[in-house]
Amino acid sequence: MCTGYESISLVRRFAAVNPSFTEFLTMDPRYHTLAKNLVSHSVHLHAGEKVLIHAFDVPENMTLALIRAARECGANPFVQLQSGRIDRECVFGGKEEQFEASLKWELERMKEMDAYIALRGSSNVFESSDLPSSDIQRAMKILKPVLDWRVNKTKWCVLRWPTPSMAQQAKMSTERFQDFYFKACCMDYGRMKAAMNGLIERMSKADQVSITGPGTDLHFSIKGINAIGCGGTHNIPDGEVFSCPVKDSVEGHISYNTDTIYQGTSFSGIKLSFREGKIVSATASSNEKKLNEILDSDDGARYIGEFAIGFNPMINEPMLDILFDEKISGSFHFTPGQAYEEANNGNQSQVHWDMVCIQRPEWGGGEIYFDNELIRKDGLFLPDDLKVLNPDNLLSS
Repeated sequence: MCTGYESISLVRRFAAVNPSFTEFLTMDPRYHTLAKNLVSHSVHLHAGEKVLIHAFDVPENMTLALIRAARECGANPFVQLQSGRIDRECVFGGKEEQFEASLKWELERMKEMDAYIALRGSSNVFESSDLPSSDIQRAMKILKPVLDWRVNKTKWCVLRWPTPSMAQQAKMSTERFQDFYFKACCMDYGRMKAAMNGLIERMSKADQVSITGPGTDLHFSIKGINAIGCGGTHNIPDGEVFSCPVKDSVEGHISYNTDTIYQGTSFSGIKLSFREGKIVSATASSNEKKLNEILDSDDGARYIGEFAIGFNPMINEPMLDILFDEKISGSFHFTPGQAYEEANNGNQSQVHWDMVCIQRPEWGGGEIYFDNELIRKDGLFLPDDLKVLNPDNLLSS
């Protein structure tokens, strides 16, 4: 039998070697705030709906907070727990019949869901860097129908989780990064969503787009293709409006000034040249061979599947995490690979690689034109109806 003091001592000793136990005793209230935002705003759950919570190397308490938030709405939560190291082992040398069996049951499960929320943490963003490209491409190709169903047939939201590894990528202390993360993820997305209507309208009506800047001179058409505003629904953090070039219309060249990670490999200094929509030259200052291997994954990987303008005022510097980097204030991304169904140019690919260019003055500046009208210069919107998307307006009280 233990006295009260002995019990306290045992709890402290157990907590010292089990950090998750300490977290269970003292759940961060920000977990509840984020979970409620995801359930009520991002996927807008209703009573009786089924939601798959995909927890990838995240704290148990955040998963618990999401389950509770879903049940408060009357929804039915289902949970899939996943690990980066275990995933690597499954993909490494995995047999085709293994992936085909996974496709069968994962697709059937996804078809049962009304909504999908994925929280993706990582203690090592390069965990899959030594996987053979052939293994990754085979797994992605076979499992692509699951991704397509989730993206096109469910209410979904994907977000990262603030790990010490991410803090290192952002060059911040762990505590400072967590504060930044929760401020960016829990900002007033309702206000942002209202502010982007002017840009959605202009992109929907535009034909010719020109983008200029250091090492960049691009020209393409977005005529007849939808423009979609992203204000805290499919991604958290959020803050972009995306469309898509007419598939064969892209001409010119682009120099991306932010590093990127794709399939577990880091790339710097990517430069692409286009002719009749196709990437005819792809160079990089690091891992150029791997860059071209990815672009040769299938016929669609060398065509563009998305053009988007980013404007989240909380995110200013790249951190090798695309869910953050593609929303950087004053940026745009130009994406080789699969087009989204909502803004579709017909391009299909197992690749969807968001590559980012920042156009604020400290990054070299640049201009975006719609039908010869200057829309944004050096990261700031110029037309009166778009100025509400500039940082001073989005952050004003």
